[in-house]
Amino acid sequence: MASRDQVKASHILIKHQGSRRKASWKDPEGKIIMTTTREAAVEQLRSIREDILSGKANFEDVATRVSDCSSAKRGGDLGPFGRGQMQKPFEEATYALRVGDISDIVDTDSGVHIIKRTA
Repeated sequence: MASRDQVKASHILIKHQGSRRKASWKDPEGKIIMTTTREAAVEQLRSIREDILSGKANFEDVATRVSDCSSAKRGGDLGPFGRGQMQKPFEEATYALRVGDISDIVDTDSGVHIIKRTA
């Protein structure tokens, strides 16, 4: 469990041609990532977020299928982390959320994310 100065979160990451590492567990050669624009990744994530917020989709199920992060195997669960352990925009967005909240689009060097704070 997260200590008082830590948070726990899950996320869905969509990589794009501007991502620092253009490969993922579901696209090991990066063929899709290298042709995905940032704008297309944001649009895909916005649609996913709307489906989750409306109840049409479950965050963990979507993360398992769609996220480019290896945490997809755990429904997007990153486990507990403290300040300084994640990229700054990701950290700031996560700490700003209340438990159970889902962020808007968060842009990092890894790609674009939506984050669900779980603790």
